[in-house]
Amino acid sequence: MLRAHTLQETDLETMKELINTIVQKTGISQEDAQKTVQVVLGFLKTKMPAPVAAQLDSFLSGSGRPQETGDFLKSKVEGGVLAGKS
Repeated sequence: MLRAHTLQETDLETMKELINTIVQKTGISQEDAQKTVQVVLGFLKTKMPAPVAAQLDSFLSGSGRPQETGDFLKSKVEGGVLAGKS
C-alpha cells in the first residue's frame, strides 16, 4: 500500500537532495556539505526579512512549508549563483 509523503518527509528529502548536490558539485564530504548548508542558511536568515527567515528556520527544522525555500536554494546550487553562473 502506498502512502502519501508528509510535508516533513518531503522537506527532509529536499534538504538531503541539496546536500547531495553540493557533495557532487564540490567533492566535499556529506558531513561538510551539511555543515555548509547550515552555515549558509544561518547567514541568510540574518540578512533577510523576518518572514523569509522564518521559512529558512522551517527548512532547517524540517517543519512548516519550506518546500519553496528548498526549491529556490536547490535551483541556485544547480544552475545559479552558487554554481558560478549568476
